[in-house]
Amino acid sequence: MRILVISDIHANLTALETVLSAAGSFDAAWCLGDLVGYGPDPNECIQRVQALPNLVCILGNHDAASLNHIGVTAFNPEARQAIYWTQRALTEQSRIFLANRPEIVVMGEVTLAHGSPRQPVWEYVMDTYVATQNFAYFETAYCFIGHTHLPLCYVLQQGEQTAVAAPPEPDSISGLLPRTIINPGSVGQPRDRDPRASFAIYDSEAQTWEYRRVAFDVRDVQERMIAARLPERHILRLEGGW
Repeated sequence: MRILVISDIHANLTALETVLSAAGSFDAAWCLGDLVGYGPDPNECIQRVQALPNLVCILGNHDAASLNHIGVTAFNPEARQAIYWTQRALTEQSRIFLANRPEIVVMGEVTLAHGSPRQPVWEYVMDTYVATQNFAYFETAYCFIGHTHLPLCYVLQQGEQTAVAAPPEPDSISGLLPRTIINPGSVGQPRDRDPRASFAIYDSEAQTWEYRRVAFDVRDVQERMIAARLPERHILRLEGGW
């Protein structure tokens, strides 16, 4: 089965639509959280994701904060400003959808979490030390995560004590090895100095990972963010992917 894997859309409808167009046909969609936050299109992104085939969508930290399910004070000032704006913008239908998102899901050979299998909503997996610790918290062959906005793969080979980091090559297809933690990067706010939207296609039969990047109309998003009076820092960082 051909599965679209997306994460950290962050209310960026332009990037989301560009990804969906570039992805081609797929049988299911797995969204790893943070549909909202930072961007100007929270309700539109939620509606678009809801319409995807065989959707599995989990809760991200910005999703939870927008519902006041976690403390907003834990975020930096610009992120708090965007969260307060999102709270005001969300429709009741959007709130209901977000409120019903699970924090972690197991789909066959894959565990899905936003942050990590150990702390699904909040923990950042950004180095081999934290990644290695997290292998004890899932039993499946693979774990797909988001949250860092960085496309990265961690592999813990049989008999080894420490995971190895392996950055994926854009527009490449690679076989997945048990056990692997892998991040598709961010659709709506990349942070690896590449402003293109990031996503992946997972083939559950062949056990392959197709990592993709696609450019979207950054200025189009920025204009809507300016109109909404969202933080300038979030507007500027879209240009450089930082």
